Amino acid sequence: MIRYVGSREMADLLRREGPEAILRRLIASLRADFLRWPEFDLAPRLASHSAGGVIELMPIADAAFYSFKFVNGHPGNTRLGKQTVVAFGVLADVATGYPLLICEMSVLTALRTAATSALAACHLARPESRSMALIGTGAQAEFQALAFRLALGIDEIRLFDLDPAAMAKARTHLEGHGLKIVCAKSVDEAVAGADIVTTATADKTRATILTPDLVEPGQHLNAIGGDCPGKTELHPDIVARARTIVEYEPQSRIEGESQQMSPDYPVTELWRVLRGDAPGRVGRDEITLFDSVGFALEDLSALRILREIAGPGPGLDLIPEPDNPKDLFGLVFSKGHAFERAA
Repeated sequence: MIRYVGSREMADLLRREGPEAILRRLIASLRADFLRWPEFDLAPRLASHSAGGVIELMPIADAAFYSFKFVNGHPGNTRLGKQTVVAFGVLADVATGYPLLICEMSVLTALRTAATSALAACHLARPESRSMALIGTGAQAEFQALAFRLALGIDEIRLFDLDPAAMAKARTHLEGHGLKIVCAKSVDEAVAGADIVTTATADKTRATILTPDLVEPGQHLNAIGGDCPGKTELHPDIVARARTIVEYEPQSRIEGESQQMSPDYPVTELWRVLRGDAPGRVGRDEITLFDSVGFALEDLSALRILREIAGPGPGLDLIPEPDNPKDLFGLVFSKGHAFERAA
């Protein structure tokens, strides 16, 4: 039986462990995995685009584990009462090819995205950063706020969303977590004086959430909404001014804010910064940008940690297990076969 963690068990695990404890483990695991980047078999995700959105597969492997994630991005789903992004993932044993875990990854993706953002910001934001503007208060918002509080000591979150109900939702959820919550009336008001600016919007379009006049010297920009071709959040002049860090350059060049720039625009992969092979922030007034689109390494790291946290539990009867591994036909059709005995 393959260990199965569905949405209900995922919620139970989060309530039992607490989001901060899981984020702490994810940040540590992500750091360790990015530091061994050359050990992974890397590839950009496979995307199937349609008028309403995109469906993607995100595979990766190292010597021990293989994983993939199925994930979509359909901004119009909220009008149908559905989520913009849903996902599930599989973790498999490389030695045998057998799946070990299948689980929901809508919540887990939000957790690993927040953990990756916070990990990058530890090297890109000014050390004394304490305030963050959070533009877009959809499914990612609360996870981002908690991760930045945990990793960087952020104590003030300035929320802004075009949907007042979404902003009120985020404020309610974040109350009681040791954060000062400010609901801004505009992007300008949220961003002014903030140490960090996170953009987490969903529209599949070349949006300009931030314009050059809003960005101040020394700010760290954490752009997580632009994650497919034709979808951006920042004015290209902002990107041109910033020191830009990406997860996996071949993917970010076509999906992230970097897609707006020429092929010779310089970007640095995060693993190089973490290993000290390349600088993160090099000056107090420098504008830094984490051009984050999400990468499969983050999923594998998260799936492995989830398997450890979840431990033994419910399984899925997904793989046939004949007594004789060469007799699949007999498993199905022989009298007294394994399926009959199990029933």
